[in-house]
Amino acid sequence: MKFEDKYHLTPDENKRYAKANLARLVFANSRFEGLSTTLPQTETIVAGLGVDGVSVDDINTIVQLKRGWQYIINEDKPLSLQVERNINKIVARDDALFPGELRTGHGLVGTYRGDFVPPEDINAENEEKYLKDLNNSNRSTTDKALTLMFHNMRQQMFWDGNKRSATLAANKLMIENGAGLIAVPEDKYPIFLKKISDYYYSSDMSEVKDWTYKNGVQGITPRHEKNYKSKVDPNIQKYLD
Repeated sequence: MKFEDKYHLTPDENKRYAKANLARLVFANSRFEGLSTTLPQTETIVAGLGVDGVSVDDINTIVQLKRGWQYIINEDKPLSLQVERNINKIVARDDALFPGELRTGHGLVGTYRGDFVPPEDINAENEEKYLKDLNNSNRSTTDKALTLMFHNMRQQMFWDGNKRSATLAANKLMIENGAGLIAVPEDKYPIFLKKISDYYYSSDMSEVKDWTYKNGVQGITPRHEKNYKSKVDPNIQKYLD
Protein backbone atom coordinates (compact mmCIF):
# COMPACT_ATOMS: atom_id res chain seq x y z
CA MET A 1 0.00 0.00 0.00
CA LYS A 2 1.19 3.51 -0.79
CA PHE A 3 1.08 5.83 2.19
CA GLU A 4 0.69 9.15 0.43
CA ASP A 5 0.49 12.34 2.48
CA LYS A 6 -3.13 13.11 3.28
CA TYR A 7 -2.48 16.71 4.28
CA HIS A 8 -0.30 19.48 2.91
CA LEU A 9 0.21 22.26 5.44
CA THR A 10 3.01 24.69 6.06
CA PRO A 11 5.06 23.88 9.17
CA ASP A 12 3.52 26.90 10.92
CA GLU A 13 -0.01 25.76 10.06
CA ASN A 14 0.82 22.29 11.36
CA LYS A 15 2.20 23.75 14.58
CA ARG A 16 -0.95 25.81 15.12
CA TYR A 17 -3.09 22.74 14.47
CA ALA A 18 -1.13 20.78 17.08
CA LYS A 19 -1.34 23.61 19.61
CA ALA A 20 -5.11 23.88 19.12
CA ASN A 21 -5.48 20.16 19.86
CA LEU A 22 -2.84 19.88 22.60
CA ALA A 23 -5.12 18.54 25.34
CA ARG A 24 -6.66 15.92 23.05
CA LEU A 25 -3.24 14.78 21.87
CA VAL A 26 -2.01 14.44 25.45
CA PHE A 27 -5.24 12.66 26.43
CA ALA A 28 -4.87 10.07 23.67
CA ASN A 29 -1.16 9.44 24.35
CA SER A 30 -1.84 8.96 28.06
CA ARG A 31 -3.77 5.79 27.13
CA PHE A 32 -0.39 4.15 26.50
CA GLU A 33 0.14 4.30 30.26
CA GLY A 34 -3.32 3.00 31.12
CA LEU A 35 -4.46 6.29 32.64
CA SER A 36 -8.19 6.55 33.32
CA THR A 37 -8.38 10.35 33.40
CA THR A 38 -11.18 11.84 31.34
CA LEU A 39 -10.70 14.41 28.60
CA PRO A 40 -12.08 17.24 30.79
CA GLN A 41 -9.68 16.23 33.58
CA THR A 42 -6.79 16.15 31.11
CA GLU A 43 -7.76 19.57 29.75
CA THR A 44 -7.74 20.95 33.30
CA ILE A 45 -4.31 19.49 34.04
CA VAL A 46 -2.90 20.73 30.72
CA ALA A 47 -4.20 24.18 31.67
CA GLY A 48 -2.03 23.99 34.79
CA LEU A 49 -4.73 23.32 37.37
CA GLY A 50 -5.12 20.52 39.88
CA VAL A 51 -7.82 17.85 39.71
CA ASP A 52 -9.30 16.07 42.71
CA GLY A 53 -9.19 12.30 42.52
CA VAL A 54 -6.25 12.06 40.10
CA SER A 55 -3.01 10.67 41.53
CA VAL A 56 0.17 12.70 41.55
CA ASP A 57 1.83 10.11 39.30
CA ASP A 58 -0.93 10.40 36.70
CA ILE A 59 -0.80 14.19 36.83
CA ASN A 60 2.97 14.09 36.32
CA THR A 61 2.57 11.76 33.31
CA ILE A 62 0.10 14.18 31.72
CA VAL A 63 2.25 17.23 32.49
CA GLN A 64 5.35 15.64 30.95
CA LEU A 65 3.37 14.56 27.88
CA LYS A 66 2.21 18.15 27.53
CA ARG A 67 5.82 19.34 27.76
CA GLY A 68 6.89 16.72 25.23
CA TRP A 69 4.32 17.95 22.73
CA GLN A 70 5.33 21.55 23.38
CA TYR A 71 8.95 20.59 22.76
CA ILE A 72 8.33 19.01 19.35
CA ILE A 73 6.04 21.87 18.32
CA ASN A 74 8.58 24.56 19.21
CA GLU A 75 11.88 22.80 18.38
CA ASP A 76 13.14 24.15 15.05
CA LYS A 77 16.00 21.67 14.70
CA PRO A 78 15.10 18.77 12.39
CA LEU A 79 14.45 15.35 13.87
CA SER A 80 17.64 13.58 14.89
CA LEU A 81 18.65 10.89 17.36
CA GLN A 82 19.52 13.64 19.83
CA VAL A 83 16.04 15.15 19.46
CA GLU A 84 14.57 11.69 20.04
CA ARG A 85 16.64 11.42 23.21
CA ASN A 86 15.42 14.84 24.32
CA ILE A 87 11.82 13.72 23.80
CA ASN A 88 12.32 10.66 25.99
CA LYS A 89 14.09 12.70 28.64
CA ILE A 90 10.96 14.84 28.91
CA VAL A 91 8.14 12.30 28.69
CA ALA A 92 9.86 9.57 30.74
CA ARG A 93 11.35 11.90 33.33
CA ASP A 94 9.48 10.27 36.20
CA ASP A 95 9.40 6.69 34.87
CA ALA A 96 12.67 5.68 33.23
CA LEU A 97 15.75 4.41 34.99
CA PHE A 98 17.86 6.76 32.88
CA PRO A 99 15.61 9.23 31.01
CA GLY A 100 16.95 10.17 27.60
CA GLU A 101 19.58 7.43 27.58
CA LEU A 102 19.54 4.65 24.98
CA ARG A 103 18.77 1.21 26.38
CA THR A 104 21.85 -0.90 27.15
CA GLY A 105 20.18 -3.85 28.83
CA HIS A 106 17.30 -6.24 28.31
CA GLY A 107 13.88 -5.90 29.81
CA LEU A 108 10.35 -7.19 29.32
CA VAL A 109 7.42 -5.44 27.68
CA GLY A 110 4.00 -6.50 28.91
CA THR A 111 1.49 -7.31 26.15
CA TYR A 112 -1.83 -9.14 25.98
CA ARG A 113 0.18 -12.11 24.64
CA GLY A 114 2.62 -12.10 27.52
CA ASP A 115 6.02 -10.52 28.05
CA PHE A 116 7.86 -9.48 24.89
CA VAL A 117 11.66 -9.50 24.98
CA PRO A 118 12.95 -6.57 22.88
CA PRO A 119 15.84 -6.86 20.39
CA GLU A 120 19.48 -6.52 21.27
CA ASP A 121 20.92 -3.47 23.01
CA ILE A 122 20.51 -0.23 21.11
CA ASN A 123 23.45 0.93 19.01
CA ALA A 124 23.50 4.70 18.51
CA GLU A 125 25.35 4.53 15.17
CA ASN A 126 22.84 2.02 13.79
CA GLU A 127 19.89 4.15 14.85
CA GLU A 128 21.42 7.30 13.41
CA LYS A 129 21.99 5.47 10.10
CA TYR A 130 18.43 4.10 10.13
CA LEU A 131 17.00 7.59 10.61
CA LYS A 132 19.30 9.12 7.98
CA ASP A 133 18.47 6.44 5.40
CA LEU A 134 14.76 6.78 6.11
CA ASN A 135 14.88 10.56 5.74
CA ASN A 136 16.82 10.28 2.49
CA SER A 137 14.38 7.77 0.98
CA ASN A 138 11.75 8.83 -1.56
CA ARG A 139 8.86 7.85 0.71
CA SER A 140 6.18 10.32 1.69
CA THR A 141 6.53 12.10 5.02
CA THR A 142 3.61 10.12 6.43
CA ASP A 143 5.22 6.84 5.37
CA LYS A 144 8.53 7.85 6.96
CA ALA A 145 6.82 8.91 10.20
CA LEU A 146 4.76 5.73 10.55
CA THR A 147 7.78 3.57 9.76
CA LEU A 148 9.94 5.38 12.30
CA MET A 149 7.24 5.23 14.97
CA PHE A 150 6.79 1.48 14.81
CA HIS A 151 10.51 0.82 14.38
CA ASN A 152 11.26 2.79 17.55
CA MET A 153 8.44 1.13 19.48
CA ARG A 154 9.65 -2.39 18.76
CA GLN A 155 13.30 -1.51 19.25
CA GLN A 156 12.45 -0.27 22.75
CA MET A 157 15.15 2.34 22.29
CA PHE A 158 14.89 3.73 25.80
CA TRP A 159 14.48 2.39 29.31
CA ASP A 160 10.83 3.46 29.51
CA GLY A 161 8.27 5.60 27.72
CA ASN A 162 9.01 4.08 24.33
CA LYS A 163 5.54 4.27 22.78
CA ARG A 164 5.11 7.86 23.96
CA SER A 165 8.57 8.82 22.68
CA ALA A 166 8.11 7.06 19.34
CA THR A 167 4.76 8.76 18.76
CA LEU A 168 6.20 12.20 19.49
CA ALA A 169 9.26 11.59 17.30
CA ALA A 170 7.00 10.57 14.41
CA ASN A 171 4.86 13.66 14.93
CA LYS A 172 7.94 15.88 14.97
CA LEU A 173 8.62 14.61 11.46
CA MET A 174 4.99 15.19 10.45
CA ILE A 175 4.93 18.73 11.83
CA GLU A 176 8.19 19.91 10.29
CA ASN A 177 6.96 18.71 6.88
CA GLY A 178 3.34 19.88 7.21
CA ALA A 179 1.81 16.40 6.86
CA GLY A 180 -0.71 16.62 9.71
CA LEU A 181 -0.52 14.49 12.85
CA ILE A 182 -0.51 10.83 13.82
CA ALA A 183 -3.16 10.72 16.53
CA VAL A 184 -5.23 7.58 17.02
CA PRO A 185 -8.65 8.41 18.52
CA GLU A 186 -9.01 7.41 22.16
CA ASP A 187 -11.86 4.98 21.49
CA LYS A 188 -9.67 3.02 19.06
CA TYR A 189 -6.73 2.59 21.45
CA PRO A 190 -7.65 -0.98 22.53
CA ILE A 191 -7.40 -2.11 18.88
CA PHE A 192 -4.26 -0.01 18.39
CA LEU A 193 -2.49 -1.56 21.38
CA LYS A 194 -3.42 -5.08 20.26
CA LYS A 195 -2.03 -4.48 16.79
CA ILE A 196 1.18 -3.05 18.26
CA SER A 197 1.56 -6.18 20.41
CA ASP A 198 1.01 -8.47 17.42
CA TYR A 199 3.64 -6.50 15.51
CA TYR A 200 6.15 -6.90 18.33
CA TYR A 201 5.97 -10.68 17.91
CA SER A 202 5.78 -10.80 14.12
CA SER A 203 8.25 -7.96 13.38
CA ASP A 204 6.06 -7.21 10.34
CA MET A 205 4.68 -3.68 10.67
CA SER A 206 2.56 -3.75 7.51
CA GLU A 207 -0.78 -4.44 9.24
CA VAL A 208 -0.43 -1.99 12.12
CA LYS A 209 0.98 0.62 9.76
CA ASP A 210 -1.92 0.24 7.32
CA TRP A 211 -4.47 0.38 10.16
CA THR A 212 -2.89 3.48 11.68
CA TYR A 213 -2.73 5.23 8.32
CA LYS A 214 -6.46 4.67 7.87
CA ASN A 215 -7.50 5.47 11.45
CA GLY A 216 -4.87 7.70 12.99
CA VAL A 217 -3.60 10.27 10.49
CA GLN A 218 -5.37 13.56 11.14
CA GLY A 219 -5.17 17.07 9.79
CA ILE A 220 -7.00 19.94 8.16
CA THR A 221 -7.28 21.39 4.69
CA PRO A 222 -6.79 25.14 5.16
CA ARG A 223 -8.48 27.73 3.04
CA HIS A 224 -6.28 29.08 0.31
CA GLU A 225 -4.35 32.06 1.62
CA LYS A 226 -5.55 34.28 -1.24
CA ASN A 227 -9.20 33.50 -0.54
CA TYR A 228 -8.69 34.10 3.14
CA LYS A 229 -7.20 37.55 2.66
CA SER A 230 -10.01 38.59 0.34
CA LYS A 231 -12.50 38.11 3.17
CA VAL A 232 -10.62 40.14 5.77
CA ASP A 233 -12.34 43.30 7.01
CA PRO A 234 -10.45 46.26 5.43
CA ASN A 235 -10.48 47.97 8.83
CA ILE A 236 -8.17 45.34 10.27
CA GLN A 237 -6.10 44.49 7.20
CA LYS A 238 -3.42 47.06 8.18
CA TYR A 239 -2.85 45.11 11.39
CA LEU A 240 -2.19 41.92 9.41
CA ASP A 241 0.23 43.30 6.82
